Amino acid sequence: MNRIFILSVWLFISGCTTSPPTKTSNICDIFDEKRSWYKAALKSEKKWGIAPEVTMAFIKHESSYQQGAKPERTRIFFGLLPGKRKSTAYGYAQVTDGTWEAYKKSTGYRFVSRRSFKDAVDFIGWYNNRSNKKLGIPKNNARLLYLAYHEGPNGYKKGSYRSKPWLLSVSTNVQNTSNKYANQFNKCQKRLKSPLYFLFN
Repeated sequence: MNRIFILSVWLFISGCTTSPPTKTSNICDIFDEKRSWYKAALKSEKKWGIAPEVTMAFIKHESSYQQGAKPERTRIFFGLLPGKRKSTAYGYAQVTDGTWEAYKKSTGYRFVSRRSFKDAVDFIGWYNNRSNKKLGIPKNNARLLYLAYHEGPNGYKKGSYRSKPWLLSVSTNVQNTSNKYANQFNKCQKRLKSPLYFLFN
């Protein structure tokens, strides 16, 4: 009986798992495959003013579109045993526990999950809109938005990222991905908007 129960729970959890897109280098391919992601990205843009290419570039570089992504564990005892994870970051947007709670408190949302793509893109929109308001970062500047996303408002103000060459490199990659996604999205946006497209494809 216990085995049947455990199997049922496992099947339920497996059914709730969303696999990453087959192709992640082209935003049009992603939205073709993940229709609900397209709608969620547009909804976030309408609400927070952050373009889909920026949001999707963040997720690509934060989690590679892995629903349950977590930071690697540290190693202890001469690297033989796994230790604690480097942070509490989790999910598509790699949000820490404290920042997620701040998002929930600010928006009033109670039943949201870092494993939900819809909730993750809304969070990214919320956070980047906040960076725009508090720090004056343009909403289309993916590089600076990413630095603020990683370091937090206070860290960004202090310029803590300047001593982190690896982070500066990643932020440039985020900008490059955003630019590439923007060019691709311009080519497929019209057909994606058509109600007949998703009806017959």
